[in-house]
Amino acid sequence: MASQLAKFTSRALTSSPRQRIVLAASSAQQNDSFSMLKSYFSTTERPPKHAMLSSDRKVKAPPMVYIAGEEMTHYACELFTKQWFEPYFDLSAWERYDLSCKARDESNDQGLHDAVDAGKRIGAIFKEPTITPSAEQKKEMGLTRSLGSPNGAMRRGWNGITISRDTIHIDGIELGYKKPVFFERHAVGGEYGAGWDKVGKGTLLTTYLPQDGSAPFIVDKRDLTDDHNVVVVYHNPYDNVETLAHLFFKRCFDQGITPYIVTKKTVFKWQEGFWATMKKVFDEHYKEDFEKAGYLERSGGVLQHLISDAATMQLIRWTDGGFGMAAHNYDGDMLTDQIAQVHRSPGFITSNLVGKNDDGSLIKEFEASHGTVSDLWQQHLEGKETSLNPLGLVEAMIGAMEHAAVLDAERNPDDPEKVIAKDQIFNYTLTLRTALHNTFRYGQGTRDMTGPSGFTTEDFIGKVAWRLQRYLAAQYEETPPPKLGEPDLKYRRNYDIDSEAVAEMFARFDKNKDGFIDYEEFTRMLVKLNVAPKKTEKMGEKKPDV
Repeated sequence: MASQLAKFTSRALTSSPRQRIVLAASSAQQNDSFSMLKSYFSTTERPPKHAMLSSDRKVKAPPMVYIAGEEMTHYACELFTKQWFEPYFDLSAWERYDLSCKARDESNDQGLHDAVDAGKRIGAIFKEPTITPSAEQKKEMGLTRSLGSPNGAMRRGWNGITISRDTIHIDGIELGYKKPVFFERHAVGGEYGAGWDKVGKGTLLTTYLPQDGSAPFIVDKRDLTDDHNVVVVYHNPYDNVETLAHLFFKRCFDQGITPYIVTKKTVFKWQEGFWATMKKVFDEHYKEDFEKAGYLERSGGVLQHLISDAATMQLIRWTDGGFGMAAHNYDGDMLTDQIAQVHRSPGFITSNLVGKNDDGSLIKEFEASHGTVSDLWQQHLEGKETSLNPLGLVEAMIGAMEHAAVLDAERNPDDPEKVIAKDQIFNYTLTLRTALHNTFRYGQGTRDMTGPSGFTTEDFIGKVAWRLQRYLAAQYEETPPPKLGEPDLKYRRNYDIDSEAVAEMFARFDKNKDGFIDYEEFTRMLVKLNVAPKKTEKMGEKKPDV
């Protein structure tokens, strides 16, 4: 058993949660352990007994940092943590930090510093959406000081490399892009860390002082002739671009999608270094594999560079998906917002900050791509019904738990209980995702998906909890229920069908002659035969619960 369990600690399990969602990579490129996991933890086969779990015996969840925010998303996270996670896991090893505006103000932001330190020590973080208060919000909340965004402190403290933002997909429901779209946004540098000031007429010098003691030199000199100017200075650290490139190309290859690099280097000459590094890594380590697999066919057989202007156009046109992009910090921010709009909303996009610890292990922080949903929170406070779709929040929680499980098993390779717990967590997260997606597929989703008849926030979370419990319990059944099938009609005593006439009729309604009758053709056939069902269903009639 120990040797079998050890196989599950392979590098394949360090793949991102989006890679685990899609499971679409070519089987020829998967190592044995990943294939075993895919088979064991599919929803159509029973997982191995050691990976099963139930509310009768809680699994000890590995250490993880939980950062709490506020408003509607905080309320939803509390609900689904209580109903979906607490029944099956002992969460005592989670370290919780409150980054609501009130808590940050009262602690003089000590809570933020503590959360960053804990994230660096543990390496797996889940973060609820938080508020960076405006001057007006500062007054409304009665805060004593201005609060900056916590994201900058986190990216610096965790040696941020990239922010991975990927589309979320539900089989059978078309959201926007048909296939996965990946994005790597450089996590540091650019306008977000800029220094600036308001100045009048004069001369602006930007001088570089080398750390090695060599002679300083002027990077830029310009004369300011207006009475009113704003001067801005920022830089882009490029040491980690090579690591970003490896993360990006590995993810793209694992999912069989085509990578593109986005810059504005034709105008911003200083961006050439980003492209040059990405291309060098690709040519030396990945090009041959991508070519053999045929993943560069859509890009002309090469790693293609896109000017950011062109990228904005392609994001609208390439709705089939199946591509990935990597860009600088600001461009990545803007382009991923556009991806979110094509793919329905920010609620269907992941957001995963990846950094590197001092020992070389990856620090991963997972959060939803949307904010605290203030409008629904106000409705909730007024006692009105709300219908929040928690999909992005749940994907973030799943990603953090999986990464925490992988880290805990890797740090304790001789402890079989850690490996078993990891397998239980991966089984649980796949089962939860199936329960969540099936609830949408059965028309029991939130109102953004199913219209005014959709479930409220509370009812949706309750419905997923009910379905999750059923799915987990079903894994313990020793033998699957019998599959009932209708016997061949030819064996009926009164079978007297003119097969040639049936074939002729089929051909008449198979309009595109592809050998199949699709939904539209089937509907047309029923109408012409005058056997199409009418809209006579009584309002309020109870439908079977599924």
